[in-house]
Parts: sequence; structure tokens; C-alpha cells
Amino acid sequence: MEETHGYYLEDLSTGMTAAYAKTVTDADVVLFAGITGDFSVNHVNEQYMARSKYGRRIAHGALLIGYMSTCSTMMIEKCNGTGGEETPVSLGYDKVRFLGPVFIGDTVNLTYTITEIDPVKRRSY
Repeated sequence: MEETHGYYLEDLSTGMTAAYAKTVTDADVVLFAGITGDFSVNHVNEQYMARSKYGRRIAHGALLIGYMSTCSTMMIEKCNGTGGEETPVSLGYDKVRFLGPVFIGDTVNLTYTITEIDPVKRRSY
């Protein structure tokens, strides 16, 4: 019998972390605009944004949430990834707020930390 290594709550513990850092590039913003169809001047028009209070283009909030997803995937990998009888997925990001703009050239640093494990619901938080 072949052994498979899946995701098990037993592989998790509170305090586990995964970290990801990414410098936001012009290509990231332009490609994301093309994929999503969000061509807001906030993201694609440097001349317009130069006259705004931000002074330059800002990254899409949804792009930043995509980076959060990368961090979540890194946690799944730490816990033996997918396979076996369970397939871990991210169920969302609660209470996300953007406290300030992220500009092209900024580096975002994300940390995913498990603070709670619910063995009945088979979820980590």
C-alpha cells in the first residue's frame, strides 16, 4: 500500500507561521489590471495619480489579497500540503482593511500565524 502525506490537523499547532515578502512591480499591477479588468486610474494612470493626494499609482487591494493567498499556500505546504483524504483550502480573509496605500516599488511583508485550531470543524484560524 502506498503511503500518502496529506494535511492533518495533527500537523498543526498554534503559533505556527509562514512568511512571504514581495516587492510590487509595475508588471504585477498592469497584468493584474488586465486579468481582472480593473483599469481604474488609481492603478494605471500615472499622470492622473500624480495630481492626487497619493502622488502616484497604487496597487489593487485584490492583488494584495492574492499575496495573502500565497502566504496561506505556504502554510499548507508546511503542513504536508494536499493529498490523502483532505484538501486544505483558504476559506477567506476576515476583517481585511487597507490602512494605507501600497505603491509600485513597495515591498509588502506578510505573516500567516495559526492562532486557534478547531478539531471539530477541522479548521485553523
